[in-house]
Amino acid sequence: MIRIGVNLAAGLGTPSFGNLLDDLAVAAGTVAAAGVRTAWLPQGYGYDAIGVLTAIAREVPGLELGTSVVIVQPRHPRVLAAQALTAQAAAHGRFTLGLGVSHAGLLEVYGQPFHRPVAALRTHLDTLLPILAGRPVPGATGAGSQPADSAVPGAPAGVPVLLGALGPAMLRLAGERADGTITFLAGPRTIGDHVVPLIGTAAQDAGRPAPRVVVGLPVAVTTEPDRIRTGLNVEYGGYAQLPSYRAALDRDGFTEPGAIAVVGDEDAVLAQLTAYAALGATDILASLVGTAEERDRTLRTLGSLARDTVTPAR
Repeated sequence: MIRIGVNLAAGLGTPSFGNLLDDLAVAAGTVAAAGVRTAWLPQGYGYDAIGVLTAIAREVPGLELGTSVVIVQPRHPRVLAAQALTAQAAAHGRFTLGLGVSHAGLLEVYGQPFHRPVAALRTHLDTLLPILAGRPVPGATGAGSQPADSAVPGAPAGVPVLLGALGPAMLRLAGERADGTITFLAGPRTIGDHVVPLIGTAAQDAGRPAPRVVVGLPVAVTTEPDRIRTGLNVEYGGYAQLPSYRAALDRDGFTEPGAIAVVGDEDAVLAQLTAYAALGATDILASLVGTAEERDRTLRTLGSLARDTVTPAR
């Protein structure tokens, strides 16, 4: 069985109130009403994803909310910990923090070079994870160094942390230190032969529980799969040139990014999604694509699968 989540920023077709938070809150409510149990929000150059989900958590009770993903380099780990704990308090334990390191050519807008990303994330986690767990930060002294100084009353103990990981070193870090991974442009071969074995072995060697593996995919219930794939070749074309995503597509034998899409009628889409569970994936992070009618049909299909799914233990 596999948990179903939806990308709030992609294809939900919510009405515009002229206020992004209002629109995304409606989108989250639509996802919950469909029976889907998890909503994800990526971080771009505009809104703050953690802040948005903190607001949504108060308006849509019962829905798990997660970032997919927040880039760590521009944020001090103590600032990020404060944001995450605040979101967890608002969500009463339903918040998951997805983290990433971006890509060369994209990170530089923050005035930081893309340099040794795995080492940068490892150092970030050295401070972030103890604070999220309510433990002292090793080596920290003086004002603000005690766990009570960083606590947010009402935030349940622990914030699950997932890493955007595709390369071997990042997957090992995710297994050793985090609760799992979130992938993008990774198909069946990459998930089953690369991601799951590497992160699973790293977690086992570190004495950690089996990791969560969240597989990000464009999904459309449609009678015209070729049209969907062709559109995605254009929409995802830039992403497909980034080295980590290009390597994943090549591993799957996909020349164009549209080949990653899960498309077809309801039965075909359900079969393709549930096949990822057999490969070791725990979650699907679906970005709805296609026409408004196709997106509505897709959300209904995802809701039916979510209602039939036993939610994995966390």
